Amino acid sequence: MSKKQAAKLRPDVAETAFRVMQEAIGERPKTLPPGERAEKNADAVERGRKGGQKGGKARAEKLTERERTKSATIAALARWKKGS
Repeated sequence: MSKKQAAKLRPDVAETAFRVMQEAIGERPKTLPPGERAEKNADAVERGRKGGQKGGKARAEKLTERERTKSATIAALARWKKGS
């Protein structure tokens, strides 16, 4: 990942402080955390769903029997560990 791409992922500290200050004094509506945002791009959701439906089968076809067994064993242990 280039430095420019990494910079786009992290908001600038000064910009974040300015936004927080504006929200605190009521000049700007409060920003919701990512988990509470309602808007989702319907096209992106559909593409993700399509890929997810294909992904497991495609991956299983590429794995050897030994790799599938190992993966299934790890998954089963994780499920049993969760229930305890």
